Amino acid sequence: MSPPASTVLERILSETREELERRKRDLPLAALRAAPPTDARPNAGERRFREALRAPDVGVIAEFKRRSPSAGRLHDSPDLVGIVEAYERGGAVAISILTEGPNFDGALEDLRAARAVSGLALLRKDFVVDPYQLHEAIAAGADAVLLIVAALDQRDLASLHDGARAIGLDVLVEVHDREELRRALDVGADILGINNRDLRDFSVDVQRTESLMSEVPSGVTVVSESGIAGAQQMRRLRERGVHAVLVGESLMRSPDPAAALAALRSQRSESIPAPEKI
Repeated sequence: MSPPASTVLERILSETREELERRKRDLPLAALRAAPPTDARPNAGERRFREALRAPDVGVIAEFKRRSPSAGRLHDSPDLVGIVEAYERGGAVAISILTEGPNFDGALEDLRAARAVSGLALLRKDFVVDPYQLHEAIAAGADAVLLIVAALDQRDLASLHDGARAIGLDVLVEVHDREELRRALDVGADILGINNRDLRDFSVDVQRTESLMSEVPSGVTVVSESGIAGAQQMRRLRERGVHAVLVGESLMRSPDPAAALAALRSQRSESIPAPEKI
């Protein structure tokens, strides 16, 4: 039996903090901030991530990740450059890059490599718990970072949200229920990620997004995460006012990510492979 989700999250956060301390020793914050970015962000500071999600139709944030704790390895030998370029051909509005190492086999180098070949807005998806990670994201070419409400107390959530915005990063604030939604809105979040996966039992229900949409104020950009498996779901979410979806595992497993993404974006009824896990 899998451990409870809260235990998994706590373990990942503990590992994140340990790894973060090592990176801080190797490259102190002052040196990190002084180092020039590997590849400059196009039009940095212009809220490129949020603007990319405000298209008339539901956009797709296509995610690159090698593995996940629940699904295992998603691809035997993923070609990051090839997959990022396929996402662009398939019509992604933005790209999410998993940079967490111990559980997802990600790295900041993945973000740098994606920036080197893509002009799309990039999201650093990781377990952000410290301002140091915000500066890492800037240095590696990110336009936005993820903050998970369930992983942070309210003071840290507010501080990291404000700190990211102050240095020119957009922030995707992830929530799972009404209480987390309230907390996100209290810190001024204007890009919400509604995760359809229940962190208590890992079940997926896309209606989680639909049930929370009525409590999202106008003007807030909404991303539905996890469990998006076909164009029919895309249409339903668009009707509810969702601006974008984040899709990872199904695209990573596809032999033709560009075609899978294009099919998802179309109005056809075909499905792409099974819903993603985290």
